[in-house]
Amino acid sequence: MELTFLVDNNSLVGTQFLAEPALSMFIRDGKTRVLFDAGYSDAFLKNAQRKNIDLLHLDWIALSHGHFDHTWGLDILIRHYFEAAVHKQANSRPVLVAHPKAFTSKRKDAVPELGMLLAEEKLSAQFDLTLTDQPVWLSKRLATLGEIKRVTDFEPPAPLGERNEENGWVEDDLPDDTAMAYVSDTGLVVIAGCAHAGICNTVEQAKRVTGVDSVRTVLGGFHLQKAKPERLDPTTDYLAALDLEALYCCHCTDLAGKIALARKCPVKEVGSGLTLEF
Repeated sequence: MELTFLVDNNSLVGTQFLAEPALSMFIRDGKTRVLFDAGYSDAFLKNAQRKNIDLLHLDWIALSHGHFDHTWGLDILIRHYFEAAVHKQANSRPVLVAHPKAFTSKRKDAVPELGMLLAEEKLSAQFDLTLTDQPVWLSKRLATLGEIKRVTDFEPPAPLGERNEENGWVEDDLPDDTAMAYVSDTGLVVIAGCAHAGICNTVEQAKRVTGVDSVRTVLGGFHLQKAKPERLDPTTDYLAALDLEALYCCHCTDLAGKIALARKCPVKEVGSGLTLEF
């Protein structure tokens, strides 16, 4: 498997890749091509072009959850496919897989909408939709994890704003939060989007879905911003106990979180444009 960070909050030093407070990755497993999240703007597409990555022939689009910094780039992707059709460029019709609640409207304080901008019917015109809270295998080795069980006592639900359900607005504890896992020859690669459910809960879900206990690498957003010791310390201990080869924490993990993790874990640099092979 080859994984490229198309967009992260940071860009690799000495490069011209764009960065923004968002996340998007491109994953290639054999002939299977996956876009995992689409960032906030057109930065993911510009960086893909600079990496010579073709996003017109995707097999899958997988969404980690419905927040703006992971989904608003879908508008740009649809424009990209629209222009390809107008100019008679060959393009695929990817399957978009997401939790059904990823499409619910979300708000927080003075921000009236921080969820998806595109409705299901609009996206279904361009992509085939698979909306499920269950895991989906995108290839023989790569899977989305479905709705993540909250099993650790130090990663309790942390509502972020509200979501609009059929009966009105409720606290949003992000049931749509999910991630991905790749089964390599030497163990699991856990690929998180934002880990609102907790990065340790996410790893445990990856083990359940794949049936593999050995974890090689954990990467993505860990949602460790201003994390208090009662959350950060046991998270660090849990990840350290995995005896990882590498830990690529990015996006929603602040500097204090990275420093704490680096004391016990093999933390590596991440930024827009980074390509990893497993």
